[in-house]
Parts: sequence; structure tokens; C-alpha cells
Amino acid sequence: MPRTLIAVILTVVAFFTTAVVPASADPSYLSLEATYPTVSNGWAKVDRYRDTTAGFHDEQYPPDGRGDQDGQRRTFFGGVARPSSSRFLLYSAPGWNTGSQATPVLLVHGANDNPDRAWANPNESGGFGCGSASCPSTGLMQYLSSRGFRVFAIGFAHKQGDNYQQAQQVGDAIAVIKARLGVGSVDVVGWSKGMMSARMYVASVRPAWGRAYAGDVRRLALLGGPNGGYDYPFAHGWAHDFSIWPECGGKVNAPSPHTNMTCYGQYTSHPELSITPTGGWDAYPGQRQMLARWDGVYGVNTSTQDWYTTYYGGQGFYTNGPGIQAAVNAGSLIATIQGAPTPSSVPVYLLAGGSPTIVGIWNETRGPSDGVVFVTSALDTTGVTTVGATTLVGSVNHLQLGWASAAMSTVTGWLS
Repeated sequence: MPRTLIAVILTVVAFFTTAVVPASADPSYLSLEATYPTVSNGWAKVDRYRDTTAGFHDEQYPPDGRGDQDGQRRTFFGGVARPSSSRFLLYSAPGWNTGSQATPVLLVHGANDNPDRAWANPNESGGFGCGSASCPSTGLMQYLSSRGFRVFAIGFAHKQGDNYQQAQQVGDAIAVIKARLGVGSVDVVGWSKGMMSARMYVASVRPAWGRAYAGDVRRLALLGGPNGGYDYPFAHGWAHDFSIWPECGGKVNAPSPHTNMTCYGQYTSHPELSITPTGGWDAYPGQRQMLARWDGVYGVNTSTQDWYTTYYGGQGFYTNGPGIQAAVNAGSLIATIQGAPTPSSVPVYLLAGGSPTIVGIWNETRGPSDGVVFVTSALDTTGVTTVGATTLVGSVNHLQLGWASAAMSTVTGWLS
């Protein structure tokens, strides 16, 4: 056979060997319900999955609609405002199957957020929605994708949902990515509350019916995660409540440390907004799971109304609530995750912001923080077996950790 013909044949074989990515079927317990090829904010497509594993349970939503799915996410959940917690969205970025980087990346967003605002368009909710007076229209998704990373993001049905269930779905998303791309491992980036589900999956913190860690995470990066817990709602309850309590004009989908509060002379009860299960309501389990007391380290904000009863429980002048210890006892998972070591094979990278300058909220100033989470908590390595790096970016706040150039370049360096 002529040497030139052999060369041509070898070239063709090499082309098909590298161009055709081996794929396998999704796990049998996952049902692909719909695919949406037309997506805003720069994404290539979105798939909706349902995990059929027995054990998933639907969670409660605040009855006034503040926790409902909105924007294009409602479309992706089949037009359902309050989807079942067994369902999740998997977003795929441009280049998800062509990027040059060997290990794909899964992005896991935080509380009351979504993959669009968190990773692709921080300006989706307008000014101040990204923690700054002006917000960029691109984020970590585009930053990584333009550098050859194959990027995916998970979207949860419940914006403040149970981290046990969401940790299982992080594993689901990884399983789908592995099957599509024919890879053995994925890098995971968890931001804020997303730290919980990402870390819990890797450390096999799971319900009795859940699946254990499958050994398929190469690197784990945690941005502004309360690794040591947080007590913000109880430490700043009065100021925090004004953004929540409807009689005071509040509409934010966040839990209250109180069950009763006086607004404009009217004493009202809202057990459905409580961070502690009250009166048959438990619409914010994921927030309660992140709680830990910091009064012994940084004290309590004594400048706010009813500060003592808010933090320690009881009837104040205008409010009534069970206090932080009752909420911790009702289901905090911080001690649990710290007591479940991450695998030594998975280096964990911790990033903290050092600027308490989030526009529009009462910022956490009792100690060094990013406006919500203490630096000490975000960089707490208790239970982390292999520490890849701990980095403080002093110029960014909690929300800017998802889009500030200094934060994005740090994450990219960890994953490269």
C-alpha cells in the first residue's frame, strides 16, 4: 500500500477517534422529561430531569408566591410555578461538547437564586441584583466557556430547598455529564448555599434512601460558602425582617427568625415564613441547615430592636420567635458536614470575599465578612481532608463572588 495512502487512512482514523465522543445512557433512575434549545442569557440548551428514586419528597412553598419559579425557569419546569423537588434543570453552555479542557465543570448556585442570574447574567434582576449599583450581563459561565471549559449548571426546583435532596441531584447532574461526554470526573463549583449540596455529595452526607458519592469529582471549589455556618437572620433580625414581612412591605424570599411581628401597629403571625418549622410550615429547610451560632465569637448586633429575644428566643417589644438554638436543633447540618471528611482524593478550594458592601441589605459587620458570611466561616477547613487553597479576595462582597474578575480568575486558576 502506498505510504501516502496509509498516511491518509491514519489521518481519517485519528479524526474520528478524537471527534466522536463516546456516550452512554443516563442512569435508569433519571427521566429526561424535556429539552429546550432556545435559551436566554447565552446558554446553549436546558434539559429538565426527574429523579424517580423513592425518597424524594415535595417541599412547601410560601403561599404568597414569593418562592415560585419565575422567568424562563418556569417555562423549563413545564410552566409549573411550584415544581416537584424531584425535578431539576441541567443547563449547558456553548462549547459544552467541544471545549478543549479535559474536565467539565458543574456550577451549583445558592439560595433564592438560579443558574441565569448566578452564572450567566448577574443583571437579570436589574440594578443591585448582583450586590452592586450596576451589574454586568455576563458571568462565570461565559468566562470559563471562553477559556475552553465545558460548562454546565444545575437549577433546583425549590429555591430554598432541602440540601439532602439537592445534594443527590448534584450527583445526578454529574452522572448525566459523565454519560454525555464519556468522562470519568467533573469539577464542581458551589456558591453560597450551593456549597452545602456540593460538599454533601462529595462527602456522602445523604439520607437513608440516597446514593453515596460515586468518586467522580476531580476538584471542588466553594465560593462564600458557610462552611462554619452562619447566623445572619438571627443576628440582624429586625432589619432583616423588614425586607420579608409583608405587612412591613417585605417581599424577599428569605426566612424570618420570627413567627410574629408588629408592622405599623399591627401584630401579625407568619409561621410560613419562619426559618424554624412552625405551625405545620417548613418552607425554608435549606437555610436552617446552614445555621450555626457565632455569638461566642463576634457577639450579637445589640443596635437592632429586640436583639436579645430575636437571637435567644422569646417575646420582644415588637417580635416573637424561638431563637437560633431552637432552629439549630431543628435541623442544622453544619456539624454533620464538618464531621464527614471529604475524600482525600478531592482537593477542596475555599474562596471568601472580604467586602461587606452589598447594596440594599443590612451588611454583616460584627466581624470580617462578605456582607453575609464571615470570612472565618467561608475559609473554615474543618472536615476538609485535602485543602487545595484558601483565598480571600478582599475587594468583593458575597454576590460579587460569582462575577468579579478577581474571583473568576481565581476559580479558573484552580480548575486549570
